[in-house]
Amino acid sequence: MNNTENTQALKKISDMCRFIAMILLTVHFYHTGYHWFNQLGISSFLTDRILHAIASTGVLDSFNRSKYFCMMFLLISMAGTRGKKARDFRTAGALTWLVSGTGLFFSSGLLFRLLPFGSLVLMTYYALCSGGVLAVIRGMAILARILWTKLGDQDIFNLQNQTFPQQEVLLENEFSINLPYEYRMRDRIRRGWINIINPFRATLVLGNPGSGKSYYVIRHIISQHIKKGFTMLVYDFKYDDLSKIAHHHWIKGGRKTSFYRIDFDDLSRTHRCNPLEPSAMNDITDAAESARTILLGLNREWVKRQGDFFVESAINLLTAVIWYLRCYQNGDFCTLPHVIELMQQDYDRLFSLLRSQEEIQVLINPFVNAYLNNVMEQLEGQVASAKIALARLSSPQLYYVLSGNDFTLDINNPKSPKIVCMGNNPQKIQIYGAVISLFVNRLIKQVNRKGMVKCSLIFDEFPTIYLNNIDSLIATARSNRVATTLCVQDISQLRKDYGRDQADVILNIVGNVISGQVSGETSKQLSERFGKIMQDRESLSINSSDTTVGLSSQLEVAIPPSTISSLSSGEFVGMVADDPQLPVYLKAFHGKVINDHEGIAREQSSYQDLEELTKPSEGLVSKSYQQIKRDIQDITFSEMDRLISDPSTRHLVISKKGQDWPSSGTDRTGR
Repeated sequence: MNNTENTQALKKISDMCRFIAMILLTVHFYHTGYHWFNQLGISSFLTDRILHAIASTGVLDSFNRSKYFCMMFLLISMAGTRGKKARDFRTAGALTWLVSGTGLFFSSGLLFRLLPFGSLVLMTYYALCSGGVLAVIRGMAILARILWTKLGDQDIFNLQNQTFPQQEVLLENEFSINLPYEYRMRDRIRRGWINIINPFRATLVLGNPGSGKSYYVIRHIISQHIKKGFTMLVYDFKYDDLSKIAHHHWIKGGRKTSFYRIDFDDLSRTHRCNPLEPSAMNDITDAAESARTILLGLNREWVKRQGDFFVESAINLLTAVIWYLRCYQNGDFCTLPHVIELMQQDYDRLFSLLRSQEEIQVLINPFVNAYLNNVMEQLEGQVASAKIALARLSSPQLYYVLSGNDFTLDINNPKSPKIVCMGNNPQKIQIYGAVISLFVNRLIKQVNRKGMVKCSLIFDEFPTIYLNNIDSLIATARSNRVATTLCVQDISQLRKDYGRDQADVILNIVGNVISGQVSGETSKQLSERFGKIMQDRESLSINSSDTTVGLSSQLEVAIPPSTISSLSSGEFVGMVADDPQLPVYLKAFHGKVINDHEGIAREQSSYQDLEELTKPSEGLVSKSYQQIKRDIQDITFSEMDRLISDPSTRHLVISKKGQDWPSSGTDRTGR
C-alpha cells in the first residue's frame, strides 16, 4: 500500500540491494587486480581471509559471475525507485542507456584478452566497468521517471474514445432502404448497414454542397423504392439529374408503372398537367390551400407574415377566383392560367362575377365595400399584391404545360400508379418553384388517403419550394404508406424560407436523419440528438515533488459538433427509426457509405435520354396562350350579359364608373 511506512521500507530495501551490488563490484575489482594490489602493499591478512571466504561461495569461480550478481542486485535496487515523473522523458533514451551500459559492463573484460596485463589496462578496465554501471543506473532512473500514460499520444482528436457499437446486421423488409457503410470501432474498421426500415416516418437528408447527398443517399432511395414497387414523386431541382436515375430504374424494373415528367424549359419532353384539376377540388378549403401555396411560393417573405391583413386579403381574393372557376360550367376552365387571366380583369367585371357565386360572397365583400366606398389605396394594396405576383407566371410556356390533362396527380392510385418527375431550373427558381409548390400541394392531398399504393415523395433542395403544413404530412402520412424524403443543405436554410418555428418542427418530428457535413447550430442540434456515450478520461497533475495521473469514465457526446462539421464527402452521421415488428437497438451511426463507383459509372453510361413526347410549334404554344385569354374574355362578357339580363341578379353588377353594360346579344366589345 502506498503509505509512508511502506514507502520508507521499500527505500531501505532498494538502498540495501544497491549496497550489495557495490560490495560485489568492489570484491570483483579487488579479486581481478589482486596481484597488483599485493605488489603495492594494499593487502592484509584480514582482507585475504574475507576474499577467501567470498571465493568459497562460488561467486568468484568465473570472471563474469560476480558481475552477473552485481547487475542482478543493481536492477533489483532500481525496481523500487520512485523518481519524479515527467512527460519529457522517452523510453528510447532509457533503453539506450541500459543497453549501452550493460554492453560496456560485460564487454570490458575483452581488454585482458587483447592487451597484456598491466596497471594501465587494469585502470582502464575499472573505468569501463564503472561507466557501464553508471549508465545502467542512469537508464533505470529514466525508466522510473517516465510517465506511462496515453496523454498526448497519437489520438489527439479523441477519435477512438468517440467510437461506439453500430448496426452490422442487414435488416430488410418490403419498404426498407439499406445502405452499406464502414465505421471505426476503437482502432478497427468494421462494416455495417444503415437500415431505414420505416421510411414512412420521414427521412431528412442534410449536408452542405458537395457532401454527397445525391450520390451516396438519394440515388439509392430512388432505385430501391422503384425496385420494391413504390409509386414516386421526384422533385428534381437540378433537372434532370435525379430524373435520369428514376427513368433508368423504371425501365430496368419492367415499366410496371407509368412514367411522367414536368419540364417547363423543354416543351418537347414534358407532359402537361392541370394542378387545379376540378375533380380533385371537393370544397372551397382546397381552393384556399391552393391560393395560399401559390402566393407564398411567389412571395417567400410572406411565409413569415401569415396573418397580416394584406397577405390574407390577397389569399382570399385568389381563393375566390379559383373557386369561381371551379364552379363555373363544372370546372371546364379551372386551370391556373385561367385564374391568372381572370385576376387581371378590371374591378367592375371581376367583382361582379365573383359576387354571383354565393359561396365566395363572404370572401369578396371586403373588396367590394372598399371599392364602392372609394378606399382605393387600401384596395390596391389588397389586390395589386396578388395581381403583381401572379403576373410573373404569365408566359406561353407555363400556360401550355399547366392547361393540359395528360395525367392526374393521384400517383398512388391502384388503377393507374405513376412515377412523376418535376424539374426546376436554378436560374428561374422563384417562378418554377411556386408552380411546382402548387403541383406538390395538390398531389399530397390526393396521395395521403387510405387504400392507396405505397408511395415515395423525394424532394431535392426542399427549401426551394413551399409546402403548407408539411409537418402534417409527415405526422399523418405514415398510416397511409407515404414515405417522405426531404433534402436540405442546412437547417438555417430551412428557417430562412419556412420560418424558425416550422423548420424546428420539421427537424424534430422526422424519424430518420442522415447528415453529411453541416456546421453551426445544425451540428449542435444533431449532436444533442445522437446522445452521449461513456468515454475514458485521463488527467495529469505535475507538481514540484510528485506526478499524479487520474483515470475516470464519464458521459460525453457520441458525435461532437466539431466532428459533424468536418465530415468528408460520403461520410454521414445520423439516426434511424425502427418499427414495432422489427426493432433496432443500435439506431445511431457514423461512417462512410460504401458506393460501387465503377458500377455507378457503368450505370450512368447506360442512361437513356428522356425521349421526346411531342414537339409543339411556337404557333401552337402561342395559340394556346391566346385561347386562354379569349376564354376569360368570353366568360367575362357572357356572364356580365347574363347578370344584367336577369332582374334577380342585376343588383350584383357593379358599375362604379357609371358605364352601361351591353345587353343580351351584343358582342364582347359592347358594340
